Amino acid sequence: MARLPLIDPAATSGDVRASFDRMPVVLNIFRMMAHAEANFIPAMRFANSILHRQKLSHANRELLILQVAQWEHGTYEWRQHVPIALGVGVTQRQIDCIEQGKYEDAAFNAAEKALLAFGREVIENVRVAEPVFAAMRKHFGEQEIVESILAIGFYMTMARLTEATEVDLDPAAGMTVFESSRKRSG
Repeated sequence: MARLPLIDPAATSGDVRASFDRMPVVLNIFRMMAHAEANFIPAMRFANSILHRQKLSHANRELLILQVAQWEHGTYEWRQHVPIALGVGVTQRQIDCIEQGKYEDAAFNAAEKALLAFGREVIENVRVAEPVFAAMRKHFGEQEIVESILAIGFYMTMARLTEATEVDLDPAAGMTVFESSRKRSG
């Protein structure tokens, strides 16, 4: 059971209520996040920009999100993002490798290996070693590098939110939420 009560969407008003009303599935993570009322709408917009507006491909973004979830023990994010990852072209073998921390496996191409090495450095060390950064630059442009860092940071925050407050797991609804937010962002 969550350590804080989940916000009842019906008890909200204004932009927060409108945001809840547009959701095809009201996930517990959003109900927990709504405690930070001043941050809720900006965080939802930021999440939507990560999911739908970045130059970084959907598959590469999902690889990073799953890596964050695996590294941070973010059970909630893992459950929601595995279906999204599969839906955008990540293979089950790649998901299994991330779950096992096998970022150098043959399941990944050179660009994906560089991305996951970069992600691990950002997550674990904050500073990225020069050889790892150079490998990332071989495959990704400046915009994609910065977008990768922002996606990693956002999902590290989400893992901390769900794990620190022990948000109750919802059934996987990730792809439903993803498709709905894509339509709104388009």
